[in-house]
Amino acid sequence: MKKTLLFYVLISSFLCANSQNKRMLKPNDVYNYKSISNPQVSPKGDWVLYSVSSPDSAENKKKSDLFMVSWDGTQTLQLTYSNEGESDAKFSPDGKFISYISSKKVDSIENSQLWLMDRRGGEAHQITKVKQNLKSYLWSPDASKILLVMKDEDPAEKKKPKTKAPIVADKYHFKQDVEGYVDSLNSHFHILDIKTGKINQLTKGVFTEDSPAWSPDGLKIAFSGNRTADPERNSNSDIFVVEISTGNIKQLTTWKGSDTRPIWSNDGKYIAYSQSTGDETYLNYDQSILAIIKPDGSDQKILTKSLDRPVSNYKWSIDDKEIYFLVDDDRQSYISKIDLNSGSINKVIGGDRSFSDLESNVNGDWLTSMSDPYHPTNFYTLSNNNLKQITKINEDWLSKIDLATVTGFKSKSKDGTAISGLYFKPYGATVEKLPFILYIHGGPVSQDEFSFDFTRQMLAAGGFGVAAVNYRGSNGRGRAFSKSIYGDWGNLEVMDLLGATDYLIKKGWVDETKMGIGGWSYGGILTDYTIANTNRFKAACSGAGSAMQLSMYGIDQYLLQWNEEIGLPWEKKGLEKYLKISYPFTHADKITTPTLFMVGQNDFNVPSEGSEQMYAALKTLNVPTQLVIYPNQFHGIGVLSYQVDRFKRYLDWYGKYLK
Repeated sequence: MKKTLLFYVLISSFLCANSQNKRMLKPNDVYNYKSISNPQVSPKGDWVLYSVSSPDSAENKKKSDLFMVSWDGTQTLQLTYSNEGESDAKFSPDGKFISYISSKKVDSIENSQLWLMDRRGGEAHQITKVKQNLKSYLWSPDASKILLVMKDEDPAEKKKPKTKAPIVADKYHFKQDVEGYVDSLNSHFHILDIKTGKINQLTKGVFTEDSPAWSPDGLKIAFSGNRTADPERNSNSDIFVVEISTGNIKQLTTWKGSDTRPIWSNDGKYIAYSQSTGDETYLNYDQSILAIIKPDGSDQKILTKSLDRPVSNYKWSIDDKEIYFLVDDDRQSYISKIDLNSGSINKVIGGDRSFSDLESNVNGDWLTSMSDPYHPTNFYTLSNNNLKQITKINEDWLSKIDLATVTGFKSKSKDGTAISGLYFKPYGATVEKLPFILYIHGGPVSQDEFSFDFTRQMLAAGGFGVAAVNYRGSNGRGRAFSKSIYGDWGNLEVMDLLGATDYLIKKGWVDETKMGIGGWSYGGILTDYTIANTNRFKAACSGAGSAMQLSMYGIDQYLLQWNEEIGLPWEKKGLEKYLKISYPFTHADKITTPTLFMVGQNDFNVPSEGSEQMYAALKTLNVPTQLVIYPNQFHGIGVLSYQVDRFKRYLDWYGKYLK
């Protein structure tokens, strides 16, 4: 990586001296960067329980510990310090206990188990010894029971053979990133009695149940699931209610699309849930709508269809008169609410920042998490539209870092479509026209927001102007905008990326002779598409991408999407589509851009074959190229040293060709 250091020296000619006690971001800051998640407000509303994922350089991974912060932010307590880490922590409804899932091994049981910690003091203790895979759990309202969501036990594993049994695939959806080859086992509900420790199975059969929610009276559980005749051939999901005493199940919704994530109103009269806009077999370009229905299946109301923006994290107000939720909208994620009497939708708080979690307090206030371009995610209380920060994760070390300035911009593509983006200007840059990196988000159905972006800040710290562009296919601009690329990959998106690049050149911010491009996942795929369209970019880093799309059929996890969106490759029309969207590979001889390909060895999302094929093509054509495969990694690179390595390689590759 000596070339990276050389590039830092070269780029310093047009960077100002940093303030005396600050420095630029560097790849090893991966070992400083923490993340915060899963906030839970205590029943009395005086404390917030949450998880902090911290880098452990010795173990080369992140580990999760539990913390509590008082509602006013004046007291913070760390609750756990274990090496195994804890997840899915919750307060018991009576406020006496904190529960969590831990992989700590006790009595030679391999599986993760449920643990209880008395808030009044004492050691945490394990309360389950299940052999099944414990996926999640949920307290009953009276704190006497816990619903366990567990995957059926594999009969082959009961015998504990010395040699693992052969992998047998009989499901249509037979591959899934991280999970690996998908078995035929289903997940069901089990009820744990806290006093006796006895566990009774509530649901059985050939279907999987998920997203459970107890009714306020503790007599029923709402859940979502796919109970169609052939659930693996579609993305359908409906809302059901099961009675605890009898196990009888009632189906509430019949939408051919997806109805999921039920939440009961506080009085138990309604269930709020998320419905897909469309009813396609595969809902890749869809966005969620808020809906409500009575527990008997009557009085269904679709609430936010006119908004034409995806909603999430919906929660009932204490009086059940309103539902609060998050909205993704053109580089922002804001908090909104709907009045259930009038149907009026009003923004609660927004701006050039990104809100995520949303939890209610018994006093009527709210807890949320928020990030902006200069501050990673932290927790805030929201009272009368006033935000108050109560956690300070990452603030100590980031206060010593000079960050790039982030500016929103809007460009036009050659067909006149308006596109939104973000531009990162390195701290202290004294010239306008900078070496430039267009770093593309994945998805494609996601969006770059006014939030803290560790990757683009890292690239900008190397002396590059960096852009994020919400090309067509992204969300935040309505369903039609997102679905416009359906079956036509690498066309409108590349047009939008090049239009944004032209805009930044005209602004005088970019040196058009020193431009690079890159991205991960669909960002890597679009990198391949773009360099096959133009030789304007002098360096590329394609992460977890693919180009010969015909060869991806059956080796990734998207079989339903291939069938619906592109077609069947053995049929003439389907084959023509596959070859059309495979043009980066079939026209590899047009590529002159030096390209670094990177991928996880065990990626089932966009398998390594996609990167390997493009590497082989460019190597054959004598185009400068390199292939980096991270051992035993999935679509996301989890090993910390590999994350550092990736950043160093980015800076080295771009530095070599964009000096």
